[in-house]
Amino acid sequence: MNARRQANAVDVVVVGGGHCGLAMSRALSQRGIGHVVLERGAVANAWRTERWGSLRLLTPNWMTQLPGMAYQGGDPGGYMTASEVAGFLSRYAARVSAPLRTATTVLRARPSGTGWRVETTQGDWQCQALVVATGGAARPMVPASAAAVPSQIAQFTALDYRRPSQLPDGGVLIVGASATGLQLAQEIQRSGRPVTLAVGEHVRMPRLYRGRDIQWWLLASGVLDQRLEEVDDVERVRRLPSPQLIGTPERAALDLNALQHHGIRVVGRLAQVRDGQALFSGSLRNVCVLADLKMNRLLDTIDNWALTAGVGDDDAMEARPAATQLPTSMTTVLDLKAHFRSVVWATGMRPDHTWLDASLRDRAGTLRHEGGVGGLPGLYVLGQPFLRRRKSSYIHGAGQDVAELALHLTAHLSRGARDRIATHGIAPRFASATLFH
Repeated sequence: MNARRQANAVDVVVVGGGHCGLAMSRALSQRGIGHVVLERGAVANAWRTERWGSLRLLTPNWMTQLPGMAYQGGDPGGYMTASEVAGFLSRYAARVSAPLRTATTVLRARPSGTGWRVETTQGDWQCQALVVATGGAARPMVPASAAAVPSQIAQFTALDYRRPSQLPDGGVLIVGASATGLQLAQEIQRSGRPVTLAVGEHVRMPRLYRGRDIQWWLLASGVLDQRLEEVDDVERVRRLPSPQLIGTPERAALDLNALQHHGIRVVGRLAQVRDGQALFSGSLRNVCVLADLKMNRLLDTIDNWALTAGVGDDDAMEARPAATQLPTSMTTVLDLKAHFRSVVWATGMRPDHTWLDASLRDRAGTLRHEGGVGGLPGLYVLGQPFLRRRKSSYIHGAGQDVAELALHLTAHLSRGARDRIATHGIAPRFASATLFH
């Protein structure tokens, strides 16, 4: 037996059977490019196994669409649950006849010869191009201060939290005020547990504005189509938290005012944990003023666009959320053991690219790329925040990103095939002559 395992040969390996991987599979199939889609679980594994029970999309159902398939249900203005998203993606996988290999975990991927070698729990693959479509929310970002939390206090992340009954009775500290933090704060408070929410930088938005869902305005006005080259500091934009929204049948608004109205205590950003005490920043008021300012600038943009386009009700222009209200006296120190039985870290997520060769990753362990094109020939990534556009991390944002990267990938394969013919006289393996058009 050879020391090195025999590898299956294919033109492209797509890692990840979520919406981006499936959309890329469709694009490759349309071009006649041989490929395989490797998925560690079932299709849409993260939506099936790594989401809390009450989670719904932040975008209305009519926005849930992928190339060749749009939402067809009876509630276009509603918001899909995690299980409904998984069902949508399963139907999409069947429609595009994706060549899926499920229950296949990728162990390592590295450059090999003129292409890539991908090692998995179900055998190895040799390919000319590798597409990383594992998503941007695979690993929780937990601050170093978590190690200083007293051992008798239970700790959870948004990845392993499922429902309030998981938590011990008693006070809960939720760290992070993006969509996740606010949604969990509301849900856990309703279970009868007193909740304190530590708030840092956040993005505030109304659920409805001028009679329409805020996502309709963001899409129609072109905000979500903003491209990389239009942003001064794209890395900062990529780090922005998700907007403070929730998807409910009532299309309810959710912000710090609403949470405080229901008895949730709001404190500043968690600065550190020292000697069993949680120390919070005293800059909460300034942070909230900035979030309100940015929200109103966004609504100004929408108002100006609506006026120019002749869309919406001008009489509703002043129907904006009230400024964030905070207590006169802010809490900056709390004894953890005295006030809390559990801590929930809603401090954001990051990709898991640890299976990629270390030379391809940055200091944070994330694949380096320019608009989805990796640092080595034949390497691509999809589904990251602001990959090519502001909407890149949304399901409906995958279509344009995939179309552009599929063109780049096709050109790469064409060059490689021509080089092999010129150097070795080897005929190309591609099934479609469209590669050379």
